[in-house]
Amino acid sequence: QVQLVESGGGSVQAGGSLRLSCAASRYIYCMAWFRQAPGKEREGVARIASGSEPTHYADSVKGRFTISRDNAKNTVYLQMNSLQPEDTAMYYCAARPPWCDTFSPLDFGSWGKGTQVTVSS
Repeated sequence: QVQLVESGGGSVQAGGSLRLSCAASRYIYCMAWFRQAPGKEREGVARIASGSEPTHYADSVKGRFTISRDNAKNTVYLQMNSLQPEDTAMYYCAARPPWCDTFSPLDFGSWGKGTQVTVSS
């Protein structure tokens, strides 16, 4: 199992931007971001494979969020632009070997503790 530590959350106004980071204790093939708002199920936001391709996004964030990774630092990033109040949630980093073909939380064995993102209108 790999240890994951998120950072970069905070509070912004609608239309603003935030960049989340997730540092892993070692290399792992697939890294992803999930989010969970109060009273809602955890949902996949973006995922990225080792070679930075392919990437996949939830429809709700396409065109606004960009996932990237630096394998030399074992770190994945989530650049979030044009944030909206509905993006408010706890954001979690997750990882799994060796495939990167799912947004099912049950398929990810490693999780960070999360970082809060709050977007005000």
